[in-house]
Amino acid sequence: MIKFFRKFRQSMIQENKVIKYVLYAVGEIVLVVIGILIALNINNNNEANKTRDTELRYLGNIKNDLNLTINSLDDYMGRRTEQIAAANTVLDHHNGRPISNFVEFNMQCISIYIWQRFNLSDNTFQELVNSGNLALISNDSIKNLLLNLESKYKEMKDGEDHFRYDTENLLYKSVYAKLDMDPTVRNFYYQVTQGQQGEDVPLNKELFSGILNSLEHKNGMVMAVAEFGNMLMRFGEMKAMALELIQLIDQEQASD
Repeated sequence: MIKFFRKFRQSMIQENKVIKYVLYAVGEIVLVVIGILIALNINNNNEANKTRDTELRYLGNIKNDLNLTINSLDDYMGRRTEQIAAANTVLDHHNGRPISNFVEFNMQCISIYIWQRFNLSDNTFQELVNSGNLALISNDSIKNLLLNLESKYKEMKDGEDHFRYDTENLLYKSVYAKLDMDPTVRNFYYQVTQGQQGEDVPLNKELFSGILNSLEHKNGMVMAVAEFGNMLMRFGEMKAMALELIQLIDQEQASD
């Protein structure tokens, strides 16, 4: 084939068909350029497909993280709701309501003293940020919601830090100074482990009179109601964002 084109070109030159030869040469150049452009386009499409596959894998992992986050949020929202109710009950007793069940009162108090921090399941998002690959997420709505979720999480952590400060300066100090914790802790562990740990120590009014007469302890319960309520609101906002993100990711995956 190559010999044929070479002979054809030489034949045209020999016959002095310059115009036809020029057109032929231009045609060859055009074919070469078109071939290069096709190859580049194929290569670009292959790279785009690889990038898209990577993006979809990240989106799938983000969705898994969001489902874990929603489960944790539901758990923590339930706990915070119970803790708010417990703190309000303790406040009722501070305000003069008689205690009919001292074991229950002890459990309500300790549920406020002992609390856990919430941790966002965002390993995939952190990997994207730390690797500089956040730009792989082509859907701006998903990207912005992820950033807003992280921002809301930081706001909630500030609330946790505020409550930790109030707990240490109001509740813990008053409890350490005005409550014999030995019987209350032993009874608490006996109740939560169904008798496997601790001891069924009898509890009475005199044991709790110190904290019930403590303004610091009462103020600590007031702050627990207010700050757990604020956290509960943040949790609700975070859950709404997580659900919206899952919906957007489902749409993105379906469109591929």
